[in-house]
Amino acid sequence: MNALSALSPSVRQYLLVTSNYWAFTLTDGALRMLVVLHFHSLGYTPLQIAALFLFYEFFGVITNLVGGYLGARLGLNRTMNIGLGLQVAALLMLAVPAAWLTIPWVMGAQALSGIAKDLNKMSAKSSIKLLVPDSQQGTLYQWVAILTGSKNALKGVGFFLGGALLASLGFTGAVLAMAAVLALIWLGSLALLKKDLGKAKAKPKFRDILSKSRAINILSAARLFLFGARDVWFVVALPVYLSTVFGWDFWLVGGFLAAWVIGYGIVQSVAPAITGKRSGRLPDGRAAFFWAGLLALLPAAIALGLWAGWPAQRVLVGGLTLFGVLFAVNSSLHSYLIVSYAKEDGVSLDVGFYYMSNALGRLLGTLLSGWIFQVHGLEACLWVSTALVSLAAFISIALPRHAEAMSPPSLRRGV
Repeated sequence: MNALSALSPSVRQYLLVTSNYWAFTLTDGALRMLVVLHFHSLGYTPLQIAALFLFYEFFGVITNLVGGYLGARLGLNRTMNIGLGLQVAALLMLAVPAAWLTIPWVMGAQALSGIAKDLNKMSAKSSIKLLVPDSQQGTLYQWVAILTGSKNALKGVGFFLGGALLASLGFTGAVLAMAAVLALIWLGSLALLKKDLGKAKAKPKFRDILSKSRAINILSAARLFLFGARDVWFVVALPVYLSTVFGWDFWLVGGFLAAWVIGYGIVQSVAPAITGKRSGRLPDGRAAFFWAGLLALLPAAIALGLWAGWPAQRVLVGGLTLFGVLFAVNSSLHSYLIVSYAKEDGVSLDVGFYYMSNALGRLLGTLLSGWIFQVHGLEACLWVSTALVSLAAFISIALPRHAEAMSPPSLRRGV
């Protein structure tokens, strides 16, 4: 307690926001695994399961656009608390009798969950910009990497939690248990978060939700294709493939995907060391192009291995491990660049616009994952993933280099 009281008020507020984000992430990962495995066991096709997440991703696109505006006008505490409350509501919507769990009803619950998730993400990541001066770009990179990596590690724990809860409590019991715990965290957040965190000094107009920064627009386009490339085979195709082709049960599918996402989060946390921070180098457009180009080789190699008839489990598990390492570096690098490029006053506007593209990429990947896997199989999903990552790499060529974008504002003005 003494250590906490010694921290500045802004840092204490950030720690509260981060704690809320972590708690929410656990339920988000668990809910995704619950929905995929439960509805697959009920006989839903991969395309129908993908449809269940359609509103989750679609409303994530809308939320990131409008959420950045709301965060700048109302404060990040309010957007965070709205997100927590909506997630509790989404979980309770799924705790209804089984006969009510129609596709439209589940899509509605997923819509609330998608809105909640992106309000939480925008609030947490926007807060970092307010705590680190522009002149300390290395510290900024490290903080962003730790937040992003820890979030994804917890999401992996959530995947395992979802599989475990489904096996032990059943679908209804699992969502009720998560709703009860998250409701307690939400009440604590309402009492403890201050009201002025992240408010813009000048009230933004609604038209400001569209970014005027060329660097942010380019980075957002690259992010769209990067996350589409991951989700085109990871969201629906992979869990269903592991369950049907390999015969893995709920525990094994949930545990494997959990371990993958936890490892992915750990790599994100140490990404600054991988990309050269210790030697004084910070990533820029050149680094974004290099790492995306390297990543594009992995899904193609996995697809070729499966096509050649090599042992499928070794090819898929080994390839997915390497894909996770390279994707983690790409994601962490992008997360740093957006916070670095964003303007400090009303930071949530720029961050919200960027994560709108992130959500649009997930929406694209989710739809393609169900459709392509059902019609053409996993190998086709992997080739589409290769094409999407290649597009992300090509777009990244136009990102600014160090002298243009990575130096503090005073240096850019020549002072």
